[in-house]
Amino acid sequence: MFRILIGPDANHGVGAAFTDRHGGVSSGTHGSLNLGRTDLDDLAAVETNFERVRRAIGVARVVTLDQVHGDQVVVVDQRWMHGWGPLSHLGGAAGQPPLVSADAMVTTLPDVALCIRVADCVPVLLCDTSAGVIGAAHAGRAGFLSDVAGRTVEQMRDLGARDIVAWLGPHICASCYEVPQSMADEVAQSHRYAVSTTTWGTPSIDLAGGLEHQLLQRGVEVVRLDPCTRTEPSLHSHRRDGADAGRLGGLIWRVSGAA
Repeated sequence: MFRILIGPDANHGVGAAFTDRHGGVSSGTHGSLNLGRTDLDDLAAVETNFERVRRAIGVARVVTLDQVHGDQVVVVDQRWMHGWGPLSHLGGAAGQPPLVSADAMVTTLPDVALCIRVADCVPVLLCDTSAGVIGAAHAGRAGFLSDVAGRTVEQMRDLGARDIVAWLGPHICASCYEVPQSMADEVAQSHRYAVSTTTWGTPSIDLAGGLEHQLLQRGVEVVRLDPCTRTEPSLHSHRRDGADAGRLGGLIWRVSGAA
């Protein structure tokens, strides 16, 4: 179920996890533990998968977004949670209110897991354990270029965070993330450090390298926990599996009484 799990007991009350394809009930090319693609997967299966993850990490709620490759950051506070029900993460597909369209979340609430869903993009999990502030961001090429991770850091600091650590989770690596030459040239104009080359010699983008640079510039400690989704069969990958690819989750939460 978890490719990487950092328990709150070992991290001053803050837990972080990145899921894999296994341990759920979905069928077909989605992989059994699909946390997205409610347009293709059976809704009951996705709900069961979420419930298994929720129980495994021991939180009251798992909150999600309608990720749109932007830079908007939302604050998950008591008002937000007042309107969040047991099936809210399924959104309109299950007759629930539509999910908020954004690509990052921050909160100071305990027992609430922030969940970013990806299939090649970078899930970024952040925390300041002393201040009790956590955050999560979805950073693909567009999100990286619009500095969604940096905006998440700014919002966390508005909530009192100072010493922030960021974990970069599984994503497609620079050796595999092929892009057209014109796109690489465009990225190079403002983010030359993020342009790379695939193992077969074509232009690529180094998402994690670019994000690490952005976060270090803001005084954030960066930890790379980032196997390549395309080459690791236990992870979901859109580049490898196509339109039927499932979604893995990057989750971060804070237990009651911490900080």
